[in-house]
Amino acid sequence: MLGTAYNNSGHVCCKPDGTLYSPGYFSKKFKNFLKVNKLPHIRLHDLRHSNATLMLKYGVQPKVASTRLGHSSIAITLDLYSHVLSDMQREVANKFDAGFFQKLSTNL
Repeated sequence: MLGTAYNNSGHVCCKPDGTLYSPGYFSKKFKNFLKVNKLPHIRLHDLRHSNATLMLKYGVQPKVASTRLGHSSIAITLDLYSHVLSDMQREVANKFDAGFFQKLSTNL
């Protein structure tokens, strides 16, 4: 609608005229949202970590999670979120124990 006056920067989150928001804009809005809704303070960036952790915990392939997070390599994702993967390793071991080894020992 703005024609040539629209600043087509190619960004998804921008002002109606296409110009970019200031770097702290969304953090400030998020902080106000938490306050108004009487929620505990967390940084907006913490949502990114929560998203990454949940993707891996719910079985999203690390390569897919890495791509969605915009990491330049899967190694970055795996290094940052290895704690989630170690919890998953424990969970897999417990499932193998319950589903295979315990049944094996009852059949002996």
